[in-house]
Amino acid sequence: QVQLVESGGGLVQPGGSLRLSCAASGSIFSIYAMAWYRQAPGKQRELVAHITSGQTINYADSVKGRFTISRDNAKNTVFLQMNSLKPEDTAVYYCYARIRETTAWRDYWGQGTQVTISS
Repeated sequence: QVQLVESGGGLVQPGGSLRLSCAASGSIFSIYAMAWYRQAPGKQRELVAHITSGQTINYADSVKGRFTISRDNAKNTVFLQMNSLKPEDTAVYYCYARIRETTAWRDYWGQGTQVTISS
């Protein structure tokens, strides 16, 4: 059974920083893509940042220059460094991974971690 476990959310003031982590565990053969999504109250879930096993990276325009996604393939872990945080970054952040267990690729989601930006 594959699990994604997130950590690092919390409450910070505007302009502050947070670092999110997400570790995948279980019967993992390989991981292709890992990503962070977020969902604010009353809004649809949106992609924040995406990274492939080959280190190809994409960011939402709203976070470019402020957020950095990185990945430790040896530890099946993805990180999201968030700097210059704004109130509009407030949301539940979800980790995503496309994982191959044996022969099949499947999409997995973490449970979500709350990020609140407020003074």
